[in-house]
Amino acid sequence: MSITERHLELETCGVTLEGDLLRPEHPAGIVVFAHGSGSSRFSVRNRRVARHLAEQGLATLLFDLLTPDESLIDERTRALRFDISLIGARMSGAVAWVAESPETREWGIGLFGASTGAAAALIAAAEQPALVQAVVSRGGRPDLAGEALPRVKAPTLMLVGGRDTQVIELNEQAMAHMSCPRELLIVPGATHLFEEPGTLEKVEAHAARWFLDHLGRA
Repeated sequence: MSITERHLELETCGVTLEGDLLRPEHPAGIVVFAHGSGSSRFSVRNRRVARHLAEQGLATLLFDLLTPDESLIDERTRALRFDISLIGARMSGAVAWVAESPETREWGIGLFGASTGAAAALIAAAEQPALVQAVVSRGGRPDLAGEALPRVKAPTLMLVGGRDTQVIELNEQAMAHMSCPRELLIVPGATHLFEEPGTLEKVEAHAARWFLDHLGRA
């Protein structure tokens, strides 16, 4: 399958954010990635998942939730990575940008969130219910989405490592506040970062199945 990659800039919330778009020939939809605390669009794990999704026929957009200057501040203070309202608003703005951009507006939108990025993805799904058709969380902190959880309409898959016991509990608590179609799937033997052999492949397979099942539906 032919996959093209290009760098782009998107405007949201008064700032310019940098992103990388992977596009197969005939995308079945687009998955926008929300990175976790202290991470960026260069996250090795997210780029690997994005490449797998592209190979399955889904366009993917990895972009930085923080500007370069903000990232420098965050490296020193670690404050902005936990500003859930900030990254949630930017994720919501990115969804609106994707829905309006001539290059991407014809595609159904899914969101993939890792760690604190899962909360940003769920906030965006709650804010943009007519646009977001599916959400996948990897080792996520959906509990941090707080009051947005009951407003999420998009089918949501939560993938958590079997050895990440505290995050399993937090995901279960978040699910209790949601009314959308939702599923918690435990990946046996995996810890929080899915570094164990074969565990990230399971994330890739489950995420692809979820997005292909749900994107494009009215």
